[in-house]
Amino acid sequence: MVDKGELLAELQRLRVRVPQVTGALAASVDGLVLAQDTPGIEPEGVAALTATALGVAQRLADATAQGAFRELLVRGADGYIATYAAGDTAVLTLLAQDRVNVGRLHLEGRRSGTRIGELTAPAEEEAPPEPAPRTRGRARARTASTTTTETGLPVRPTTNVPPQPTR
Repeated sequence: MVDKGELLAELQRLRVRVPQVTGALAASVDGLVLAQDTPGIEPEGVAALTATALGVAQRLADATAQGAFRELLVRGADGYIATYAAGDTAVLTLLAQDRVNVGRLHLEGRRSGTRIGELTAPAEEEAPPEPAPRTRGRARARTASTTTTETGLPVRPTTNVPPQPTR
């Protein structure tokens, strides 16, 4: 279960660390809003567009053998839109003013993307330990040490013990 309060708190902390960020949105990879701090922007539309852009970016990365999707940066006349992978199930989209330090935006966006990925990761269920195979003591050991001949009769392996001299 995703803690939406913790996601929103992470988005707000990011906006404090980078004051030129004007909006922040965490969405699922299929375009559902998980948390948003986007004043003046319709979050559902941005989440849907982010999912579409993510699909194209992933295909582009695959087609050019650049590896798994990490981030996408769009620069418009009045600012930036940056999208970062946030684990396997979510993405982080940031809106920033044109005067933002892009290096700082990437640093903080990647950091928050990692945190959001941790918060949205499905809980791993602890698998029960596998039971030890049941053996039957000596019978199991005896079977393991015998082989069969072409006739199907059991043959015990010989040991390399030299013959004892007779007196």
